[in-house]
Amino acid sequence: MTSDEQTLLNHYNINTLYPTAWPVEKNESDASGDEQSTNMTKRLAHSRSKSRYSALIRNGSNRRSLVPGSEKTGDGIENLVQKDEPDPLGGPDSVVRILRQKGLPVEEDQRLRNRFLLSSTTFSPTLYLSHVHSDASTQSLLRGLESLSGSIDQKSASLKVLVESNFERFVRAKTTIDNVYAEMRNQGADTPVAELPRTRSRITSKGSAHFRNSSAQGPFSSRGVDKPLPSDKKKHALVKESEYGVQGIKAPLIEVAVKAEEIWGPALGGRAREETLKSAMASVEECREIFEVDPALSSCIKRKDYDSLVDEYRKARRFAEEARATANQASGGRGSLTDSQVYRVVITARMWSGVEDQIDDFKREVWRKLINVEAPPPPSAGQITPDEPMALIGVLLELGVEDNPIWFWLLSRYDYLKTKIAASFERSRVEIEILRRRLANAGPPPLRTVIAHLKGPRDSASHDKTHHLDTPAVLELWDLIHSSVCYLLSTAGGLLGEVIEFWDKAQAFIDGKTQRTLPTGLDGQSEKHHRLSSDGIKDLQKGFVELIEILRDSVFAFFAEPPIEDVSMLYSPLPSTAPTTPKSAVFAPFAHQDSRFRFDASNPPPPSPKRGEAWEDYAFWPPHANALSGTHYLDKVLSLVGTAAMELGDLRPVSSSSRVQDGLKTLINGTRERCVSALAAAWIRDAEMFHLVETFARSSDRRELTKLPAYFLAFEKAVLSGLDRLVYVPGVASKAGSSILITPPTSTTLKLIRRDFTKTIYVLLSDMIKDAEKHSSRNNTLILQPMDTASLSLNDSLDDAKGKSQVSRPFPIQITSRNSNHESQSTRLLLTMSNIKYFQTDLIPQLITHFETSFSLKIPEETRTIKDALSQIEAKLFKSYTGPSAEKLASTIYNGITSPNWVPTTDRPTELRPYVYEALLQLIYIHTEVSTTAPPLLHAIISHLFERIVGSFLDAIRARTDRYSLPALMQATLDVEFVASTMSQYTTAAAGALQEEVYRELDQRTDKSARARLQKELPDMRAILKKLREGTRGEFGCFKRTRAKT
Repeated sequence: MTSDEQTLLNHYNINTLYPTAWPVEKNESDASGDEQSTNMTKRLAHSRSKSRYSALIRNGSNRRSLVPGSEKTGDGIENLVQKDEPDPLGGPDSVVRILRQKGLPVEEDQRLRNRFLLSSTTFSPTLYLSHVHSDASTQSLLRGLESLSGSIDQKSASLKVLVESNFERFVRAKTTIDNVYAEMRNQGADTPVAELPRTRSRITSKGSAHFRNSSAQGPFSSRGVDKPLPSDKKKHALVKESEYGVQGIKAPLIEVAVKAEEIWGPALGGRAREETLKSAMASVEECREIFEVDPALSSCIKRKDYDSLVDEYRKARRFAEEARATANQASGGRGSLTDSQVYRVVITARMWSGVEDQIDDFKREVWRKLINVEAPPPPSAGQITPDEPMALIGVLLELGVEDNPIWFWLLSRYDYLKTKIAASFERSRVEIEILRRRLANAGPPPLRTVIAHLKGPRDSASHDKTHHLDTPAVLELWDLIHSSVCYLLSTAGGLLGEVIEFWDKAQAFIDGKTQRTLPTGLDGQSEKHHRLSSDGIKDLQKGFVELIEILRDSVFAFFAEPPIEDVSMLYSPLPSTAPTTPKSAVFAPFAHQDSRFRFDASNPPPPSPKRGEAWEDYAFWPPHANALSGTHYLDKVLSLVGTAAMELGDLRPVSSSSRVQDGLKTLINGTRERCVSALAAAWIRDAEMFHLVETFARSSDRRELTKLPAYFLAFEKAVLSGLDRLVYVPGVASKAGSSILITPPTSTTLKLIRRDFTKTIYVLLSDMIKDAEKHSSRNNTLILQPMDTASLSLNDSLDDAKGKSQVSRPFPIQITSRNSNHESQSTRLLLTMSNIKYFQTDLIPQLITHFETSFSLKIPEETRTIKDALSQIEAKLFKSYTGPSAEKLASTIYNGITSPNWVPTTDRPTELRPYVYEALLQLIYIHTEVSTTAPPLLHAIISHLFERIVGSFLDAIRARTDRYSLPALMQATLDVEFVASTMSQYTTAAAGALQEEVYRELDQRTDKSARARLQKELPDMRAILKKLREGTRGEFGCFKRTRAKT
């Protein structure tokens, strides 16, 4: 604030240059001043209305103060002391504001305020410096002295000019006072007024009141109406009774004296105060270093500059020792102290008292930080944070303490980690259960979503490999589980990292390495704290092992125990005895209240429904999660567990304790077995649902196959690879020394995997059969009832396994015709047969090889059983497809031969019977369907049907009761030979044998002469047969052998 602004504030007696309303105190001040002036005027007019000095009295009472910033006291007397003024040493622009900030009642207590204002006669330099400049440095006081000296010189010059310009007024005032005194002295005498001596005083000549008062006694007066009584005259007389004439003007004189003192007192007493201030500044300059210690300590504490703090404390201690030595020298009679020495001892004692108070407060604060310290943040760029524990321990050792700060920090760190591990685990466990319950009560995902996820391993091979694994809700719970385990077992930012860091620092203290960098304190008084006792070392080792066991037991309980029932931790209030530090047991990553875990305490999430699902027994498995997401996340979780165990196993207290190592081994193996069990159950459930992937859409690579085999192959390989990582933990097992903690999988675990691997194949194959065979013509809907092969023995057939179920589905599965590209049952059978053939020749060998390579385990028995099952399935499907066609062909041939019209009416038949063409047309339809749907199956199907045709010829010929004549024999020969020659491409040994059996049957059913004549007709019959074949070459060309393209 500039000097002009301060002048305006003082002149108008306001606190701000921009007031928003008229100050109320100014209205009261003016009203009280006016009221006092009016009352005084009335009293004087009533008592001395005829006094010739009334004008003088009135002028004196009505005079208003023109000193800016002046104020009135409680009795209405004005003074020159301002309400506020700037710092005379050139500091802040308001002394009152500084005192108000320090808590002094300067606004209520005027006398106390005047002792701090330079314009007051009661100004106290010592009190002013001790409060306003309590933390000023020597340099600032020196600058203040220069400012004060300049201000004094300026005011002295102004005062000199004031006196010179008003000297004539002083002389006139003296003459007036003398004349007034002479008149007032004779005021009470009985001498007539006319006889009073006339004076040539300027006051007498100009004071017309004297003549008016004299003329009032003449004949034209009102005969004493305004004539003063004798008592009034004596009142102003200079006699003892009237206090020598001052009784009437005593009050105005007192007021004038007070105002004169207020106006001229500060100006006349300025030099004395100047000398006082100069003396004070000299003393301050002499003891500047002592004055600077206290504020310097305070500044170091605020800035957390511990090095400078120790230096200042040592300096203060040196000053105190010097002052103590000086006082002891005087008390020992070895001389007296000078005033400056006494002053130095006093201010040193005061300084030391303040320093001790600050150091004690600082120590208490450091103890509090050290006991309640959390994990220090990682240093950046080699810098150490001020609150780093070693810095706190160092400053305590440097300052000197009774208790050992090293031991206190280690104990507090142990208690902190112990509480944090328990609270963090319980908190994360409850949060996982909350999401788990919500996911379970939400029900299973839609079938469309399930199918999309089962297709994921093949469809998302080159894309993001996480979003396709499962539903967002399931992935959210998996992420929470992974982050919770990571927070517990991660060595970078997790609780395990804090535990290992705690032991590293404890080991450094035990070995004495850290103490080399710590100070020993003043005179080595803290050196005793550098050594830890043998009992303390044992306690540290036991405490570290206890922290490891708590962490291990917490993680193992999460995987081994079923889901918890009590989730009240999230809405129960903290007990009254809960610690307030550190952070009331609220730790990262739970420092904030996630909205997912906020709910009404009166309406908590309901427990998970009990439907007999396998995931209901696992707290770490999200409801309705598939095996793909399980392998992905459990692999990462188990890697964390294995890595944590390896990190702990390398530490000395763990490696030297077989009990702790066995606990870590149990943690890894037990967690692995629980993860494998949960994953195997989900694997079976996914296999039961996998047939929903089948839409009978053709594969782009092999048109005779659907997309199901490729999807199943990718799915099985993904799950087997995940199981391989779970069983062997390759990321951890490759490290040195891993064999101590990570043992090979047990035979039970491998047996479980072998059984479930076989079971998944059985389940899918069984569902494939039902999808291909079962069809409702009523609504074009396939109803696939749940089926499981859990109790299927290796020698049982698939037909015997129907109806057996161990893991039931919560809902029946329906596939409408809209989900299939082919509504024809025969087409579905052909595609399924083609898929089964691919399973048998390619897919199953790939999976078996992958299994044996992954687990280093041969499974010959399972391989043989799967192959037998595939053969049975293939035969069954083949029969399902060819059976109706074969029966229809047999019926056509049988009806044609046994028909009464079959025997020719001529002696030499030259045409085939219609049933032959009808049977071949049926074969053409089948040939077309198979060749366009599943070409690899064409030869087997047509060959089988040809065998059935030849067999039907045999059955039909045997069915005729009459003997065959030569025309009948020739007709039968033409029919059989034409079919045989047309289907020569698909002739088999069995068909040839049957054909020979047909000829033998014909020979037996005719006489010898007919047979002889037949031999003569054979050349003609061959010609007829050739002619018939050439005539039907275009109709039956599909049965010809196709030439290989060159």
